[in-house]
Amino acid sequence: MPGIIQIDDNNEAQALIGNNDEHLKSIEEGFDVIVHARGQEISVKGEKVEHVEKAESVLINLLKVIQQGVSISIKDVEAAVKMAQNGKIQYLLDLYEDEITKDAYGKTIRAKTMGQRMYVNAMHHNDLVFGVGPAGTGKTFLAVVYAAKQLRKGNVKRIVLTRPAVEAGESLGFLPGDLKEKVDPYLRPLYDGLNTVLGREQTARFIERGIIEIAPLAYMRGRTLDDAFVILDEAQNTTHAQMKMFLTRLGFGSKMVVTGDKTQIDLPKGVKSGLKEAIKKLENVKGLSIHNLDQSDVVRHPLVSKIIDRYEGEE
Repeated sequence: MPGIIQIDDNNEAQALIGNNDEHLKSIEEGFDVIVHARGQEISVKGEKVEHVEKAESVLINLLKVIQQGVSISIKDVEAAVKMAQNGKIQYLLDLYEDEITKDAYGKTIRAKTMGQRMYVNAMHHNDLVFGVGPAGTGKTFLAVVYAAKQLRKGNVKRIVLTRPAVEAGESLGFLPGDLKEKVDPYLRPLYDGLNTVLGREQTARFIERGIIEIAPLAYMRGRTLDDAFVILDEAQNTTHAQMKMFLTRLGFGSKMVVTGDKTQIDLPKGVKSGLKEAIKKLENVKGLSIHNLDQSDVVRHPLVSKIIDRYEGEE
């Protein structure tokens, strides 16, 4: 029994179909149906009426998501298929309408992919979250945005942002200034997130008052961080000792997010990444979440996803 969905906008039709019809293929596999796209028309055929109707409901609801300006990936399609299989497809749009917070100008900030939404959800439900993935997946930005939200709501008293002082192909020894001054330029992605949510002036005031602390990882030693939202960025460049030291700083009423890209390790040859090691050691520990983002979560220029694909093929 066939069902036909007519789409008015060609760009929306292409977004729904996916590259090489991958979105439609996922729906076919999920419901044992045949989905065919012709121009701006998508038809669904199958032996069981129930399967055809569920496949149609996935397409219709994903189209609504696309019409909200959301860029969907195969993860979104797979999540929609599961929701339809469980009789919950009517709640799909709600996932995308949930805002994380508002920016300094009152504009809503939302996760842009299913992977990002799951990452934000992990931060909501866990005191320690590892956000692991390539550049452009939003792992650092979303952590900072969520931290700023918690500060605004009074759930934490301060934000602590840190990263190891290692950078690709560069020696910090050749840069002028003390350690903090040397690391500050490399913390720019963290500043960007704060400026987006709080605005430049309020961010500067909070830094001046110590409500937001931005410091190199070496400054964390010997401290216990209570009532704080602590973010360790570029964690792939921590050593075993640094990662252990950092994770044991977690205090009462605090949350920690550790972000990193396992394919961008700049440590000296022979030195193991503290991030890689921590993920292996803590994989089954309750109360924390290890969340992996991938190229389907990249929300930068479309070419970035393709570049990541090619480089990851070399690993």
